[in-house]
Formats: sequence, C-alpha cells, structure tokens
Amino acid sequence: MALLDLLGRRWALRILWELRTGEPTFRELQQRCDSISSSVLSDRLRELGEAGVVAHTGTGYALTPAGHDLLARLLPLDEWAAHWQPASDRRTR
Repeated sequence: MALLDLLGRRWALRILWELRTGEPTFRELQQRCDSISSSVLSDRLRELGEAGVVAHTGTGYALTPAGHDLLARLLPLDEWAAHWQPASDRRTR
C-alpha cells in the first residue's frame, strides 16, 4: 500500500497525531478522535500497524520508531499549513 494512500484514508492522520504523546488505550484513542466509530478505528490501527508505524504495546497504542520518523517528517507540513491561506480567502480581503 502506498504511503499517501494509507495517510489519505479517513482518520489515519488524526490517529497518528493523537499518538504523538502517550500510549492511549483503544477507548482513550477513540475519545481523542472525537468518538470515531470502533470499527473504523480498528481498521485504521490494523492498517497503520501493518505499515509498521503503530503498534499495540500491551497497555495501549504507540508510534513505532518508523511512526515517530513519519510524524517528524509531517510536522513541517503542519507548520506550513498554519501559515497557508487559500487564494479564495486572500481575494476577500
């Protein structure tokens, strides 16, 4: 599965973002993700696990070293997005 295909799936990026700190349990992660359905969360965790970026630790879920590396590479995009403004917004000012 291509990385962008995986990350483009609904909730995948949000799950990675929520795992940046701590090791939430399934229910805690579900709450952090605005009550995502349990079936979708389960599917995404499985897919992210198969990709080697998320793992179950026995007590909760956490980013693997590859997951931390991926998140670190996505942070500049988050910084860029904070300063980005759609062209439609610029025209109305």
